[in-house]
Amino acid sequence: SLSPILQSSVKAVFILDNDGNRLLSKYYDPEFYPSMKEQKNFEKNVFNKTHKADNEIAFLEGMTIVYKTSIDLFFYVVGSAQENELMLMSVLNCLFESLSQILKKNVERRCLLDNMEGVFLVVDEIIDGGVILESDPQQVLQKVNYRVRGESVIPNYQSCHFIY
Repeated sequence: SLSPILQSSVKAVFILDNDGNRLLSKYYDPEFYPSMKEQKNFEKNVFNKTHKADNEIAFLEGMTIVYKTSIDLFFYVVGSAQENELMLMSVLNCLFESLSQILKKNVERRCLLDNMEGVFLVVDEIIDGGVILESDPQQVLQKVNYRVRGESVIPNYQSCHFIY
């Protein structure tokens, strides 16, 4: 039987810089802001509502949005208004913790951009087609199968398939 985590769904995940510019975004529901323009408008509205707020959750345009900031980055996980906030928060925390580990705790714009392949892999291990697969950062990192050498993060190419 599926655990409740597998039955929850995410509409979108995006990471913005501290000017509100998109660094990464994935939208999982084709009905939900189908065009790039609509997505960017939504992200801008979300950013304007959240970047000075001292909360972890926002409600906007009929969506539940959980978010977290780190240095010059803003992480967002979006679900429907009916979605369980704790479930969305567990996805957000898993994303953040997983990235924190692969970026050696330097969760900031430059490091993120230098490691985009790894960032996409992490997102894809946590959410697939909007379905939450994993909320344990250790499991995510095991699946992504990273080998860290010196300063650079080198994925194990044998076990990784990059899909863009």
